[in-house]
Parts: sequence; structure tokens; C-alpha cells
Amino acid sequence: MVDTIKPPSMLGILGGGQLGRFFVISAQKMGYKVTVLDPDKNSPAGNIADIHLCASYQDTSALDSIKKTCAAVTIEFENIPATTLEYLETDIVLRPSSKVVSIVQNRIYEKTFLKNNNFPVGQFIVISDTKSLDLVTNDMYPAILKIAQFGYDGKGQTHVNDRKELELAFDRFDFKPCILEKKLSLQSEVSVVLARNSNGEKANFPVIENQHISGILDISIAPARVSNSLCIEAIHYAEAIATKLNYIGVIAIEFFISNENIYINEVAPRPHNSGHHSLDSCDINQFDQQVFTLTDAPLNNPKLITSAVMVNLLGDIWFKEGKLNPPNFEIFEKFSKEVLHMYGKKEARQGRKMGHFTVIGNNIETNLMRAKKIRSLLSKNENKE
Repeated sequence: MVDTIKPPSMLGILGGGQLGRFFVISAQKMGYKVTVLDPDKNSPAGNIADIHLCASYQDTSALDSIKKTCAAVTIEFENIPATTLEYLETDIVLRPSSKVVSIVQNRIYEKTFLKNNNFPVGQFIVISDTKSLDLVTNDMYPAILKIAQFGYDGKGQTHVNDRKELELAFDRFDFKPCILEKKLSLQSEVSVVLARNSNGEKANFPVIENQHISGILDISIAPARVSNSLCIEAIHYAEAIATKLNYIGVIAIEFFISNENIYINEVAPRPHNSGHHSLDSCDINQFDQQVFTLTDAPLNNPKLITSAVMVNLLGDIWFKEGKLNPPNFEIFEKFSKEVLHMYGKKEARQGRKMGHFTVIGNNIETNLMRAKKIRSLLSKNENKE
């Protein structure tokens, strides 16, 4: 029996963006203290944490401070240097483990792990050097070339339709290791966010339907508008992956659905953008579960209280004709079933996630219609219905 880490113990998190910020909020709500390590002095999580270590992720002095003061540590995103995780893991509880993170932070390792363990993945080829290009046959096109590491939110990937485009894309990626994935004919995209504790107990949120624009999540709909059989299948695979990895923490699995078949797209070793709806639609949110799994507190099954539509707010809508023109968020005062979450970021940029809002209510289609209407008003910087 593992002892629970109880408040007011100090918990640590590597990374101080919006995911880290929500973790801090959940942990502090439960009575814990939180140390955030993030090199950005304006870190959204660091700004509300009990302690913000403003240092690089490889700063041994900062890491030693975490070892001395924190009871356990987690991560906000997967691209933390492996050496950092291994250094911490020798003396402190780290969840998820460095071994797990090393697999899922590299698309080649991740896809190979999934394929070798008989999980359904689309056709792919590892492009490690220019000789690898000769392995690509014409039936692989159209395809998507993705850099193996440090790609996220549509970054580090591009569509290719033939050998010439593939060569040019590989050149643009500085010939770094990549993975080439054959494009699927998509019906929809869904995700499963689940928590798994040190006893192997699992608790999942309802399957979420996702819509992307330019590789960045735009809208999430909970519960997903797909068949019950596909939902059961997605949850089964998500649980099986977490078990196979011996994962401890909150994990998100992204799926493609094509011709009524399900394929695993990516694994995220952390709470997920698509799970943000849980802040307003569930009795337990994904960041609460992150705290529970980190501290070995009892793990509960979240309940979806109401259906929800979550809409990301990117920095693009802060600009009009190239000039800074922030949206008028006062429009939310007119709505009763919409909840706005801003991330406390100091500067808006194109493609940067600045916040999100969630529309809740029993009718999914009504929620979706209202969500699109509000986003349109914000994009136009109008304040009337």
C-alpha cells in the first residue's frame, strides 16, 4: 500500500504554460503548495505558483531545489530533456516516468512502440536519412512528413504529394529524423483522456470529438458524436496503452476514425487541450486527476454532468488588419452557459493559445451553434448578439 502525499506538501511541475497553470489551481485548491520550473519570467503557471524557479530545465541548482523541497514532480509537456527527468528520478517521485516520456516524446519511438504491440496505426515509414526516401513507394502519397521530436500544434509537419515535395520538405526540416504517415480518409478525430494510478486503477473521461485547423485544435465536443462501439474501442485501446507503458498520471490518446476503423495518432503524457471541457462539464477535471495520480490519493471516475463544446482562442483574433485589436470579452456577460478561461499570457501572437471558452448545456448541436456564434463575434470584435 502506497502512502498518500498529503497537503500541505510541496508538489513540483516542469513547465509553466496553461496546462501547468491549471495544475497549480487544482493542487492549491486541495491544499498543496506548488513549485513551477520554467525559464519564462512571465510563465502563466509560475505567476500563481507558491514558488517559481525561473531557470532552464537543465539547471542543476534549480533541479536540486526541487529534489529538496518537493514530495513529487510531474511534467506539463513532453519535450523536457531526458537528462533532466533522469536526474530528478534518482531522488524523487516522478510521474510519468522518464522511460515513458522518452518513448512518447519521439514520434519514431512512439509509432514503433504502438506497432510492435499490435495497436492499430496508419501506414508509416521512418525517414532517418536521404537513403530512406528510396523506401517510399508511390502508394504512400498523399502523406504527412512529421519531424520526430519537438513538433506540436501543427509545427514540424507538412503535407507532401510526391517524391519531389518529400525531398524539399525533408530539406526544410534540416534532414532531421522524421516519420512519413500515409494520409487517411478521415471521418472524425477523437481523443480519450484517462488517469492511471500506481495501483493500476484507471478512470477515463468520456470520448471527445475534435476538430483541427492547420494542425491546431480548434473545437472539442464532449461527448463525441460517434458510435458507442467506436467509443468503447477507443477507451479499450487507451487503457491498454496506459497499462502497457505502466503509465502513472494523466494520459491522452488521439485517434483517427476512417471508414469505421480506429487508428491511434498520438500519445500525450499529460493532460490534453481536448480535456479542458472537464473544467466546466465534469464533477472532477483532468487536472484534479493529475494531482490525485501524483500524490496517490484515491482515484475517482469522473462524471460528465453536461455536454460541452470547448473552443480555443488563438492570438490571431487579437489582431485586425495587422494591428493589435484585442477581442471584446465583455460579450460573455450576456451569456449564462458559457465559461471563459484566459491563460494569463502577456503577449498575443499568431497561433498562440491565449485562452478558451466552453459552452455547456444538454443539447450538443445547440452548444456547437452558440460556440461558433460567440467565436465569430470575438473574431469580428463585435459585442452584440
